[in-house]
Amino acid sequence: MALAKKGDKVKINFTGRLEDGTIIDTTLEHEDCSDDCGCDSDGCDCEVGPMELTIGEEEFFGQIEEALVGMAPGEKKTVVIPAAEAFGEYDEEQVFTIGRDQVPADITPEIGQELEFTDEDGEELEVTVVEVGDEGITLDANHPLAGEDLTFEVELVEIL
Repeated sequence: MALAKKGDKVKINFTGRLEDGTIIDTTLEHEDCSDDCGCDSDGCDCEVGPMELTIGEEEFFGQIEEALVGMAPGEKKTVVIPAAEAFGEYDEEQVFTIGRDQVPADITPEIGQELEFTDEDGEELEVTVVEVGDEGITLDANHPLAGEDLTFEVELVEIL
């Protein structure tokens, strides 16, 4: 039986979880795949079905691609990716407050809302509203999964 190697195009199934068991991404149908699973459309359009990637092309987490090397179709592995190697550690310096006057009049900020913000250097940041006050709005520019260790259960489905 052939074993996967760097440069091979493969199909994989995976489920990524946080330490508390929350599913953050999966190619498998699951109970959280419903109208309120976070999909960007009416009803759920979670991507269900194997993902294709080329091992070593950095199309997914490098640790997962490395784990695929030497696997045979049907084989499964668990890969833990520490926060620092996933989306980084949570950085308190990425949380800042802006004046209400810096928010366009057509936007009514709400806690949890994601916005694109241009900083004073002209760089665009994706931020999440974490507090709304009379004088200012507190924004968090950390990735939503910053500070989280990730655990992926990976199955090599096929070597193409």
